[in-house]
Amino acid sequence: MLYLSENLKKYRIEKNLTQEDVAEYLGLTPQSVSKWERGECYPDITLLPALAYIFETSIDLLIGLDTIRAQETRLNIHKKASEFQRNGDYASAEKVYRDALLIYPNKPGMILGLAGVLALQDKPEESIELIERGLPLSVNEKQKATMRAALCFLYLKCGKAEKASSLASELPHERESREAILPLIQNGLDESEIYNHIKSIILGI
Repeated sequence: MLYLSENLKKYRIEKNLTQEDVAEYLGLTPQSVSKWERGECYPDITLLPALAYIFETSIDLLIGLDTIRAQETRLNIHKKASEFQRNGDYASAEKVYRDALLIYPNKPGMILGLAGVLALQDKPEESIELIERGLPLSVNEKQKATMRAALCFLYLKCGKAEKASSLASELPHERESREAILPLIQNGLDESEIYNHIKSIILGI
Protein backbone atom coordinates (compact mmCIF):
# COMPACT_ATOMS: atom_id res chain seq x y z
CA MET A 1 0.00 0.00 0.00
CA LEU A 2 1.05 3.62 -0.39
CA TYR A 3 2.85 5.51 2.36
CA LEU A 4 2.09 8.90 0.85
CA SER A 5 -0.11 10.16 3.70
CA GLU A 6 2.43 9.35 6.40
CA ASN A 7 5.32 10.70 4.35
CA LEU A 8 3.61 13.99 3.52
CA LYS A 9 3.18 14.71 7.21
CA LYS A 10 6.65 13.42 8.10
CA TYR A 11 8.47 15.52 5.49
CA ARG A 12 6.37 18.60 6.22
CA ILE A 13 7.24 18.45 9.93
CA GLU A 14 10.90 17.80 9.12
CA LYS A 15 10.94 20.96 6.99
CA ASN A 16 9.18 22.91 9.74
CA LEU A 17 6.30 23.77 7.42
CA THR A 18 2.61 24.14 8.23
CA GLN A 19 -0.22 22.75 6.16
CA GLU A 20 -0.98 26.35 5.23
CA ASP A 21 2.58 26.77 3.89
CA VAL A 22 2.27 23.73 1.65
CA ALA A 23 -1.21 24.72 0.50
CA GLU A 24 -0.09 28.26 -0.37
CA TYR A 25 2.82 26.98 -2.47
CA LEU A 26 0.48 24.69 -4.42
CA GLY A 27 -2.35 27.19 -4.70
CA LEU A 28 -4.74 24.94 -2.77
CA THR A 29 -6.60 25.07 0.53
CA PRO A 30 -5.09 23.85 3.83
CA GLN A 31 -8.07 21.49 4.07
CA SER A 32 -6.83 19.65 0.98
CA VAL A 33 -3.40 19.10 2.53
CA SER A 34 -5.03 18.00 5.78
CA LYS A 35 -7.13 15.40 3.92
CA TRP A 36 -4.01 14.05 2.21
CA GLU A 37 -2.21 13.63 5.51
CA ARG A 38 -5.24 11.88 7.05
CA GLY A 39 -5.38 9.52 4.10
CA GLU A 40 -8.89 10.57 3.10
CA CYS A 41 -7.75 11.20 -0.46
CA TYR A 42 -4.57 11.54 -2.50
CA PRO A 43 -3.12 14.58 -4.23
CA ASP A 44 -3.44 14.60 -7.98
CA ILE A 45 -0.54 12.74 -9.56
CA THR A 46 0.51 15.95 -11.35
CA LEU A 47 1.22 17.55 -7.95
CA LEU A 48 3.76 14.93 -6.88
CA PRO A 49 6.78 16.64 -8.54
CA ALA A 50 5.91 19.93 -6.78
CA LEU A 51 5.49 18.18 -3.44
CA ALA A 52 8.79 16.38 -3.87
CA TYR A 53 10.43 19.73 -4.65
CA ILE A 54 8.93 21.39 -1.56
CA PHE A 55 10.25 18.63 0.68
CA GLU A 56 13.55 18.27 -1.21
CA THR A 57 13.08 14.58 -1.82
CA SER A 58 12.20 12.28 -4.72
CA ILE A 59 8.74 11.17 -5.79
CA ASP A 60 9.80 7.57 -5.10
CA LEU A 61 10.64 8.35 -1.50
CA LEU A 62 7.61 10.60 -1.09
CA ILE A 63 5.17 7.84 -1.95
CA GLY A 64 7.22 5.26 -0.10
CA LEU A 65 8.28 3.33 -3.17
CA ASP A 66 11.41 2.12 -1.40
CA THR A 67 9.23 0.50 1.24
CA ILE A 68 6.69 -0.69 -1.29
CA ARG A 69 9.35 -2.40 -3.38
CA ALA A 70 10.47 -4.34 -0.34
CA GLN A 71 6.92 -5.47 0.45
CA GLU A 72 5.01 -5.78 -2.77
CA THR A 73 5.59 -6.53 -6.41
CA ARG A 74 3.11 -5.97 -9.19
CA LEU A 75 2.27 -9.66 -9.02
CA ASN A 76 1.41 -9.36 -5.35
CA ILE A 77 -0.78 -6.37 -6.10
CA HIS A 78 -2.77 -8.42 -8.60
CA LYS A 79 -2.99 -11.32 -6.17
CA LYS A 80 -4.29 -9.08 -3.41
CA ALA A 81 -6.88 -7.46 -5.68
CA SER A 82 -7.95 -10.84 -7.05
CA GLU A 83 -8.46 -12.18 -3.55
CA PHE A 84 -10.68 -9.24 -2.67
CA GLN A 85 -12.63 -9.77 -5.89
CA ARG A 86 -13.15 -13.47 -5.22
CA ASN A 87 -14.55 -12.57 -1.82
CA GLY A 88 -16.87 -10.00 -3.33
CA ASP A 89 -15.04 -7.07 -1.73
CA TYR A 90 -14.87 -4.99 -4.87
CA ALA A 91 -14.32 -1.69 -3.05
CA SER A 92 -11.09 -2.99 -1.48
CA ALA A 93 -9.94 -4.38 -4.82
CA GLU A 94 -10.59 -0.97 -6.39
CA LYS A 95 -8.47 0.73 -3.72
CA VAL A 96 -5.60 -1.70 -4.33
CA TYR A 97 -5.59 -0.86 -8.03
CA ARG A 98 -6.03 2.89 -7.54
CA ASP A 99 -3.07 2.87 -5.14
CA ALA A 100 -1.06 0.84 -7.63
CA LEU A 101 -1.79 3.24 -10.48
CA LEU A 102 -0.14 6.07 -8.58
CA ILE A 103 3.05 4.00 -8.69
CA TYR A 104 2.55 2.36 -12.10
CA PRO A 105 0.37 4.86 -14.03
CA ASN A 106 1.09 3.36 -17.45
CA LYS A 107 1.06 -0.35 -16.63
CA PRO A 108 -1.76 -1.93 -18.65
CA GLY A 109 -2.29 -4.66 -16.07
CA MET A 110 -3.07 -2.08 -13.40
CA ILE A 111 -5.25 -0.01 -15.74
CA LEU A 112 -7.24 -3.00 -16.94
CA GLY A 113 -7.38 -4.47 -13.43
CA LEU A 114 -9.06 -1.31 -12.18
CA ALA A 115 -11.35 -1.30 -15.21
CA GLY A 116 -12.45 -4.83 -14.39
CA VAL A 117 -13.27 -4.16 -10.76
CA LEU A 118 -15.16 -0.98 -11.72
CA ALA A 119 -17.22 -3.03 -14.17
CA LEU A 120 -18.05 -5.42 -11.34
CA GLN A 121 -19.30 -2.44 -9.33
CA ASP A 122 -21.55 -1.34 -12.18
CA LYS A 123 -19.46 1.70 -13.11
CA PRO A 124 -19.40 1.19 -16.89
CA GLU A 125 -18.39 4.67 -18.04
CA GLU A 126 -15.07 4.82 -16.16
CA SER A 127 -14.46 1.15 -16.89
CA ILE A 128 -14.85 1.76 -20.63
CA GLU A 129 -12.49 4.73 -20.47
CA LEU A 130 -9.82 2.66 -18.72
CA ILE A 131 -10.17 -0.33 -21.03
CA GLU A 132 -9.86 1.89 -24.10
CA ARG A 133 -6.75 3.41 -22.54
CA GLY A 134 -5.21 0.14 -21.41
CA LEU A 135 -5.80 -2.13 -24.39
CA PRO A 136 -3.31 -0.40 -26.75
CA LEU A 137 -0.63 -0.67 -24.06
CA SER A 138 -1.09 -4.37 -23.35
CA VAL A 139 0.94 -7.12 -24.98
CA ASN A 140 -0.85 -9.87 -23.05
CA GLU A 141 -3.15 -11.44 -25.65
CA LYS A 142 -5.25 -13.35 -23.10
CA GLN A 143 -5.75 -10.21 -21.03
CA LYS A 144 -6.68 -8.22 -24.14
CA ALA A 145 -9.19 -10.84 -25.30
CA THR A 146 -10.85 -10.94 -21.90
CA MET A 147 -11.14 -7.17 -21.62
CA ARG A 148 -12.36 -6.77 -25.21
CA ALA A 149 -15.11 -9.28 -24.44
CA ALA A 150 -16.06 -7.39 -21.30
CA LEU A 151 -15.96 -4.13 -23.27
CA CYS A 152 -18.60 -5.47 -25.66
CA PHE A 153 -21.09 -5.82 -22.81
CA LEU A 154 -20.04 -2.51 -21.25
CA TYR A 155 -20.77 -0.77 -24.54
CA LEU A 156 -24.13 -2.53 -24.65
CA LYS A 157 -24.88 -1.43 -21.08
CA CYS A 158 -24.20 2.18 -22.05
CA GLY A 159 -26.54 1.99 -25.03
CA LYS A 160 -23.76 1.66 -27.62
CA ALA A 161 -25.10 -1.45 -29.34
CA GLU A 162 -23.44 -0.66 -32.66
CA LYS A 163 -20.00 -0.34 -31.06
CA ALA A 164 -20.65 -3.53 -29.09
CA SER A 165 -21.53 -5.48 -32.25
CA SER A 166 -18.58 -4.06 -34.17
CA LEU A 167 -16.12 -5.03 -31.45
CA ALA A 168 -17.71 -8.46 -30.95
CA SER A 169 -17.29 -9.21 -34.66
CA GLU A 170 -13.52 -8.71 -34.23
CA LEU A 171 -13.10 -11.10 -31.30
CA PRO A 172 -10.93 -14.20 -31.80
CA HIS A 173 -12.16 -17.79 -31.98
CA GLU A 174 -11.67 -18.49 -28.29
CA ARG A 175 -13.70 -18.64 -25.07
CA GLU A 176 -14.45 -14.94 -25.34
CA SER A 177 -15.22 -15.39 -29.03
CA ARG A 178 -17.34 -13.64 -31.61
CA GLU A 179 -19.35 -16.85 -32.05
CA ALA A 180 -20.29 -16.78 -28.37
CA ILE A 181 -20.74 -13.06 -27.81
CA LEU A 182 -22.06 -11.54 -31.04
CA PRO A 183 -25.39 -13.45 -30.97
CA LEU A 184 -25.97 -12.40 -27.37
CA ILE A 185 -25.49 -8.75 -28.24
CA GLN A 186 -27.62 -8.93 -31.36
CA ASN A 187 -30.47 -10.77 -29.61
CA GLY A 188 -30.67 -8.21 -26.80
CA LEU A 189 -30.07 -8.63 -23.07
CA ASP A 190 -31.58 -7.04 -19.99
CA GLU A 191 -29.47 -5.19 -17.39
CA SER A 192 -29.11 -8.24 -15.15
CA GLU A 193 -27.99 -10.48 -18.00
CA ILE A 194 -25.44 -7.92 -19.18
CA TYR A 195 -23.94 -7.64 -15.69
CA ASN A 196 -23.79 -11.42 -15.29
CA HIS A 197 -21.86 -11.76 -18.55
CA ILE A 198 -19.42 -9.03 -17.50
CA LYS A 199 -18.91 -10.75 -14.15
CA SER A 200 -18.40 -14.14 -15.76
CA ILE A 201 -15.78 -12.81 -18.17
CA ILE A 202 -13.79 -10.77 -15.65
CA LEU A 203 -13.85 -13.35 -12.87
CA GLY A 204 -13.44 -16.28 -15.24
CA ILE A 205 -16.47 -18.16 -13.91
